[in-house]
Amino acid sequence: MIILTDADVADTDRRRGQRESVVSIAAGEQLTERQALQALLLPSANNIAAVLARWDAGSADRFVARMNAAARSLGMTHTRYTDPSGYDDATVSTAADQVRIVDRAMRLPVFASIVATSSATLPVAGTVHNTNTLLGHNGFVGVKTGSDDAAGGCFAFQAIRWIDGKRTTITGVVLGQPGHNDAMVDRISGHRATPDLEQRTLPLRTAPGRHRPHGIPRVPVRGGVPPAP
Repeated sequence: MIILTDADVADTDRRRGQRESVVSIAAGEQLTERQALQALLLPSANNIAAVLARWDAGSADRFVARMNAAARSLGMTHTRYTDPSGYDDATVSTAADQVRIVDRAMRLPVFASIVATSSATLPVAGTVHNTNTLLGHNGFVGVKTGSDDAAGGCFAFQAIRWIDGKRTTITGVVLGQPGHNDAMVDRISGHRATPDLEQRTLPLRTAPGRHRPHGIPRVPVRGGVPPAP
């Protein structure tokens, strides 16, 4: 159980003043680890990313060190994390690197089930909603949105499509976009694919910047970053 403190509330107020994504909390509020992950992964609560980091590792710095170690173990050679939420400008990655972590994270049943959820209820914040508006439509089963003025729109996604009669899982990350929709999956697959409508509610097996087909540069990451394994 995670018990929120006055310091957590003060940190939330500071982040709200900086126009970061947060969820309302109160000192003494108790969250399960699952509820904290729901707050992190559905409405992109940067304050809860910091809470989870301190709860898991004792400090944000130690948690970030674990994040970077996990990134190295996954072969994410163009990624450097400097904060738990990914909001800091010095946190950088590439779309290719983020696909690696999305693919690994979606193999975790708890993670996959959370990002496939449209809403959740928290003790103080009440009902929070998933910012992924494509979820449950046209085969989309996750994963994570993120954006700000500097980074643009960012979308890590997974969709289940039928391509040439074969059920296919499509995983991707799009960075620095003015907007996004399910047509990007068709472009990536190279087919006019048919969504697998039976997968709308099944749990199955995040990073902005300018998307380029060859040699994507390292760019700032935005949106809640999943805790390191």
